[in-house]
Amino acid sequence: MSNDTDVSVLNGLIKTTLDSMKGYEDAAKDAESTQYATMFADFARDRAQVATNLQAQVRALGSEPEMDSSMLAAAHRTFMDLKQALTGKDDKAIILEVERGEDHIKAKYEDAMKNGQLSPASLDAVTKGYASVREGHDKMSALKHSLT
Repeated sequence: MSNDTDVSVLNGLIKTTLDSMKGYEDAAKDAESTQYATMFADFARDRAQVATNLQAQVRALGSEPEMDSSMLAAAHRTFMDLKQALTGKDDKAIILEVERGEDHIKAKYEDAMKNGQLSPASLDAVTKGYASVREGHDKMSALKHSLT
């Protein structure tokens, strides 16, 4: 149970979560459908709150949290694919890309929860963030299946 391990895991999740938030913000701006734009904006706000909570846990550990997303992260590339799909204005393609991004972030949180070295407080912060991520994932998955 090292603070270094906690900070590293949490900061990695913060970057991924901020990538997701920025992707949803872009999707909300570019979506043609008002229904999807509203939904993406809601997801962006949820991800911002998750990132804020993780950042608070890093501060509680006496460290500086990540404040920016990683422009090179796989999640960001996924959301860049989403932006390209949005340009095509094909709702089904948009939903498929969003769901693919959701698979990525959900897996990151699941991996973090399996880390046996996290302190109970950090694991709790990750688990609470995962609840929001899982809810978003499940909503996008249901939406994807409703379109096929």
